[in-house]
Amino acid sequence: MELLFCEVEPLRLDASYAAATLIFSVLLGVWSSQALEMSVGKIPFLEAVNGSTVMLPCTYSSCIGIDKLYFNWQFNNNGTMDMICDSTIPSEGVEPYVTIYKERVEFVGKNHHNNVSILLWNITFEDGGFYTCFGRNPKERSKNHSAIFHLIVVDELRVVDNTLTIIIASAVGGAIAFLMGFMLLKNFTLFVLSKLEEKNKECLVTSSGIDNTENGLSGSKADSKATPKKK
Repeated sequence: MELLFCEVEPLRLDASYAAATLIFSVLLGVWSSQALEMSVGKIPFLEAVNGSTVMLPCTYSSCIGIDKLYFNWQFNNNGTMDMICDSTIPSEGVEPYVTIYKERVEFVGKNHHNNVSILLWNITFEDGGFYTCFGRNPKERSKNHSAIFHLIVVDELRVVDNTLTIIIASAVGGAIAFLMGFMLLKNFTLFVLSKLEEKNKECLVTSSGIDNTENGLSGSKADSKATPKKK
């Protein structure tokens, strides 16, 4: 009996450990899903002409809300992170006071829809590079979150050759038009054939009635003659 007890007890401990691990993993997953997220959009890069004005987009989201959310923008200057601007948002919907450390920069987020975007005026080739939108929410024990946006400065925008796209679109459009025309022609042909079939049936019925009359069958004129009286 002791041998049996020694074998079962470790199994119970292993089961308890596995259950605790599973619960911890679930709680960790739920917590991670509520974490702060910084986003620079679905397309994290932009190609802009030298001398133009561009917007660097960034928004934040958090399922558990924010409390004194700290954010900033930084520029990677050959490995050195230069501070562009920073601020603290006290709570949802409150417009932050933003400190700007670089010229030709304007904060345009205003915390509208959790927006912390900035504008760069009259960009130069030196402005091209990687920009980091950083956020830290004390509600999440001050975990750090960030998103990177790549700005590419060029002399002029490249002309995209859409020849292949036009050819593909034309081929697809032609195939669709051909299919629609074929379906219309098919339906029209079936309609004409059904009308001809109905007309043939009417002709057969009429012809059958005429033949019955000529052959003196029941219902014909031959039956209408009176039977001669016997003298």
